[in-house]
Amino acid sequence: MKRDFLHVTDFTADEINATFELAKEVKARFKRREDYKPFKDHSMAMIFAKPSARTRISFETGFFRMGGHALYLGPSDISIGKREAVKDIARVISRYNDVIMARLFEHAHVLELAEFASVPVINGLTDYNHPCQIMADMFTILEHRGHLDDLKVVYVGDGNNIVHSWLRLAQRLPFHFVCACPEGYSPDAQTIADAKQAGLSQIEISHDPQRSVKDADIVYTDVWASMGQKDQAEERKKRFQGFQVNEALMAATGKESLFMHCLPAERGVETTDGVLESKTSIIFDEAENRMHAQNAILLKICGKA
Repeated sequence: MKRDFLHVTDFTADEINATFELAKEVKARFKRREDYKPFKDHSMAMIFAKPSARTRISFETGFFRMGGHALYLGPSDISIGKREAVKDIARVISRYNDVIMARLFEHAHVLELAEFASVPVINGLTDYNHPCQIMADMFTILEHRGHLDDLKVVYVGDGNNIVHSWLRLAQRLPFHFVCACPEGYSPDAQTIADAKQAGLSQIEISHDPQRSVKDADIVYTDVWASMGQKDQAEERKKRFQGFQVNEALMAATGKESLFMHCLPAERGVETTDGVLESKTSIIFDEAENRMHAQNAILLKICGKA
């Protein structure tokens, strides 16, 4: 049966933990420069409605290193949902390729793509969520801490697609998650309700970043205005005053908390150079692990693991 990875919740807790183990194994193979080619003679179509540095580089490089060919389809190549119907694109690309990765604006588009594609579809990001990023994030936390026990993650900023993925992960793995955001910028209400209803993790939505970060193992942030919201950037800078992750906020945790950011960062806006370059910043390990986590996900949904 065809498998897609559109939300973190498409995997069970056991599958998520197995994916972390597989990512660790594949990462070690890459470091040893092993001749590891599970995707020999396979092709992956990468549909980009939203451009991205890390997503393209990590998927294309990772798939190539595993023996496959990744085909980049930029915003002007398809204009998905505009020049051609999503369901038509899904069926055409499936005739040529073994797997599809899509980085899109509309979440409905990735759902429709998966519905009509006859090959596995992996979500490289939508306006609603970013499941590959959160898998890489938790894998990175596991690497640095050695375990996921008694974990408190505090996200400071906009209740965006990153937060939705954290809330979805909280339905599969137990941890304490706090989203500290300005009023009016909370994450999707249904996603919050689903995370709480699962009864696995402690979930908080706060508007007080200073109080929220106390005892945090991880302090996480993202840009205040995502792609497609840049016209709101100046207004958001005013509304997000007090939500910058700076040295004072990191000190307010009361412990040596790790700092994470999915990148790209606007230095001096949502966080400072000092925090980004600090010894507790693990942003580049996090960025590297996008490739290893995604490789493991691809292996799982394509029946190679």
